[in-house]
Amino acid sequence: MNRRTFISTTATALTGCAYRSNRTALPAYDALPKLALVRADVDRIFRVTVCLRPFRAAGPRLDVERVGDKTVVHNYGHGGSGWSLSWGSSSLAAEKAMAAGEREIGVIGCGALGLTSAILLQSAGAKVTIYAKERPPEVRSARATGSWTPDSRIALTNSVSSDFPSLWETMCRRSFHTYESYLGMAGNPVEWTDRYTLSDTPPGQMRAKRLQEDTLGFAHYQDRVRDLTPGQQDLPHGTHPFPTRYATRNSSLTFNVAGYSRQLVNDFLVEGGKIERVEFHSPSELIAIREKVLINATGYGARALWKDESVVPVRGQIAWLIPQPEVNYGVLYKNVYILGRRDGIVVQDGGTLGEMEGYNNSDETPERAAADSAVKVAAELFGRMGNKKGRSETSALPVNS
Repeated sequence: MNRRTFISTTATALTGCAYRSNRTALPAYDALPKLALVRADVDRIFRVTVCLRPFRAAGPRLDVERVGDKTVVHNYGHGGSGWSLSWGSSSLAAEKAMAAGEREIGVIGCGALGLTSAILLQSAGAKVTIYAKERPPEVRSARATGSWTPDSRIALTNSVSSDFPSLWETMCRRSFHTYESYLGMAGNPVEWTDRYTLSDTPPGQMRAKRLQEDTLGFAHYQDRVRDLTPGQQDLPHGTHPFPTRYATRNSSLTFNVAGYSRQLVNDFLVEGGKIERVEFHSPSELIAIREKVLINATGYGARALWKDESVVPVRGQIAWLIPQPEVNYGVLYKNVYILGRRDGIVVQDGGTLGEMEGYNNSDETPERAAADSAVKVAAELFGRMGNKKGRSETSALPVNS
């Protein structure tokens, strides 16, 4: 759940993606569809959730460790890229786990990385048990925004090893191609949707401002996989319904996390997998598990379980509006990100600090006032869009003298 990476997949100013501009009009095949307006009323908020993204400056932890007689393969610390990189990262973890020669393997954690690790182990012929305190929808990753954000706070440029960018690309491409197999499935666990970035500020100024906000130097690798998603598209004046001076569009993957998580759990159980509810407080407690090989996919929980102080929380809050099936697009407007999903309309205030927003904030208490404020920004946008539509329709009518 990450506003910056939404920008990075929708604003050329931040990503360097191919930018289809210099148009005076859109061709017929590229014209915008009629966009349903979001009913952005605060009394339609049905829940407010907070997620802590597990950021590590050096990138995800993917090494192998011995704990007593156990071999532990780590698979955590993906920042805001957990869902996006899950299949690629878990494929690496599963390969390391299977290399130990055991065919009964345990997985610690039942979130995005735990479930994908478990399913890939099953595909490789292993008998798998997941051990976790929580399972979807209680896990933190179930509160994610649901966007394809493969380099969202994934690492710091000056803290990664020289081979990490190539490793990231491998994880990214493996994940993306796995997600292709989920397109068109019942319930639309994964689907393509359009995203719009709206502003009265020129893109170049936006880019300069974001670079100033990023005081840590987060790594950005989208240019390495530019071929995976469509380039950014400038929307000429008069071709869109938005009330801002600048509007851009691109298409990206949306994860309908509630249905997608349920699909993963069912896939795992159908193949004979088991889930045991258990809470671990220290690595020494893993000795009691019968399996000799384990994958540790505990996300932010690894900070406490493994005493890993390199894991830094990055707080993000979502206000959930009642679903509208007709709203199947995303918008970024005045630092508020709105995304229509099957399980609700995500409204997230990204604040004014860019990638630094929520950094090192471990408070998981929902703030209703902040949720209301974000929804009111959305209400202002869609109110203006409705008025603009009304004016354009009225202007086409004959005027009686």
